[in-house]
Amino acid sequence: MVQVLLALLSVAVVLFAVAWLISATSLTGADHSRYDQPRPASTATSSTESKDHAAASEAIAKGWAEPPSAKGKDMLQLMRDALNERGASAKIRADVREVDANGLKAEWVLAPNAKPSRRLLYIHGGGYVMGSPRSHRPVTSRLSEVSGSIVLAIDYRLMPENSRMAGIEDCRLAYDWLLANGPDGSLAAETLIVAGDSSGGNFALTTVAWARDTTRRLPDAVVALCPQTDVTLSSPSLVKNAATDVMQGKSFGPVVTAPKVFSMWGTFLMHKLNPSSPLMSPLLGDLSQLPPTLLQASESEMFLDDAIRYANKANAQGSIAEVQTWPKTMHVWHAFDVPEADEAFERIREFIEKHVPSGNLPSNHL
Repeated sequence: MVQVLLALLSVAVVLFAVAWLISATSLTGADHSRYDQPRPASTATSSTESKDHAAASEAIAKGWAEPPSAKGKDMLQLMRDALNERGASAKIRADVREVDANGLKAEWVLAPNAKPSRRLLYIHGGGYVMGSPRSHRPVTSRLSEVSGSIVLAIDYRLMPENSRMAGIEDCRLAYDWLLANGPDGSLAAETLIVAGDSSGGNFALTTVAWARDTTRRLPDAVVALCPQTDVTLSSPSLVKNAATDVMQGKSFGPVVTAPKVFSMWGTFLMHKLNPSSPLMSPLLGDLSQLPPTLLQASESEMFLDDAIRYANKANAQGSIAEVQTWPKTMHVWHAFDVPEADEAFERIREFIEKHVPSGNLPSNHL
């Protein structure tokens, strides 16, 4: 009996050693710590948190402290429903129309000043497992306003029902479709912007890299809100800011503090892709010859260094990238009706006006 136990223990040790070796050599990417500098100065005009933001942050924290009793798939569905209901009930200044984008469910979001030939592809966040065009209307409606573009918000396939690659393929399909189609039918795009938040920011960055690599027409600009750019979980702020990230700290914090071998294998099995692949981690790919890219992040969130490293590497490789940060804000605070969001969208407007051809862009930005 003892010999059997010793044999099983030996096998377990060997298997763990192999798993650790694969994790260290294949699943974890190259060291990108050299891109931790320079650090951007805070973009916010005030270091004081607004009362509205504090109230929204407190509500999020209360939700984590008093979660529903459901578990597993039931809990995920509750979270999906709550996120969709919040977005669908928001008061927005835009027209919303459902559309079939070559078999992909999506919706047009059109602000009063939006021009049909100016297009913006929006890829929502939600940890790859939740979110929809409905949940992100507070963001897409504002982007339509500040860019003067019609927004195509896509309902890409979510995990865990689908693989990560399914979502990537949906983003690519939508990119091609949007270049040739507007809300009134076939019409070539004069200008194109690609944007996304959090996990959707990840999809946005990988989609643009794919467009470059396949010699497609590139967007005129890219906007990534609090994006995850490195799924190998190597950014220092993932651990440093876990306690201050009210949106992600309770759910994602335990993942980044787990032993690397477990977190990497768990990520691989969940996404069914190598975390170190540029398909998963755009930071780890070639960032040259990319369109002007704006990244915004909270100085309190876990993905702060994901944004900083991406911008610094892109600039080092000859692309134009700018990272803007705000103190004491939530992950993707843009989705809330708070002064900090107003300021962030104003900075987005300025970036777009600087880098995207104006054409006949209406001047009545809201």
